[in-house]
Amino acid sequence: MQHLEIFDELAELFNKNGYKLFLVGGSVRDYLLGKEFFDYDFVSDALPSEMRSFLPDANYRFEKYGCVKLKYKNVKCDITTLREEESYIDSRHPDHIKFTASLEKDFVRRDFTINALYLDKDYNVIDYCHGQDDLKNKIIRFIGDPVKRINEDPLRILRAFRFKEKLGFEIDENSLDAILKNYHLINKLNPQKINEEMRKMKN
Repeated sequence: MQHLEIFDELAELFNKNGYKLFLVGGSVRDYLLGKEFFDYDFVSDALPSEMRSFLPDANYRFEKYGCVKLKYKNVKCDITTLREEESYIDSRHPDHIKFTASLEKDFVRRDFTINALYLDKDYNVIDYCHGQDDLKNKIIRFIGDPVKRINEDPLRILRAFRFKEKLGFEIDENSLDAILKNYHLINKLNPQKINEEMRKMKN
């Protein structure tokens, strides 16, 4: 596998400070598909307060959610502390977050199996939901109960169609059935979020 310089350097920095860093989500998906990507998504067992000691120039505006934004070598990087989420009070944001050191607890909060793959510093793929199989078979599938995933965040309906369009994948039967039965939930979304998702679909 081709190594990613930014991932290697940041993973080493986290390791030197006693923490782990994993590439995750769309970054891993596109990496495994051999697609070029320009933004990096990471997760770590380090809390934002702990990252401050070795990433002093990062943006900690959303640290209470475990989210840290970093511009590294002119590349945008999002680093999120591993976490569990409970109910979604507004069909978009979780009303309670619990930080964890477990990838196995973190992956269940994600949307699709192909976006729940982790890459460790040695480029081993960590997969708890057969995401690699779905990637190989070009399938978009919600993690767990598709109705629950949609109710947590109806924007996932549009994301499913975006990935279908952009990747040339098919939405699996159960996921598509849940989307069609719950499509009305899109009305709960901020129109700005809908427009943003539609722009991503066209770009």
